[in-house]
Amino acid sequence: MSTIRASDLGTYLYCKRAWWYHQKGQIPANQRELAAGTKIHMQNSRQAIFSGCLRAIAYGLFITAIVLLAIYLTSKLI
Repeated sequence: MSTIRASDLGTYLYCKRAWWYHQKGQIPANQRELAAGTKIHMQNSRQAIFSGCLRAIAYGLFITAIVLLAIYLTSKLI
């Protein structure tokens, strides 16, 4: 019994013929387009990771500002 991978399921659901070709060991003729698509996906992944990091930094700075404001206001009351 062979293992069914998630990528196989995705390929099958997207295009049954592409999955069948892959199972038979056929190499797609559009290698240049596939390489370009892979490059675009890698760039998109880097941008998503970068924006997630920026969002985390922004939340951290916002919470720090709120804490410092609370400390400042409580020190003015005493």
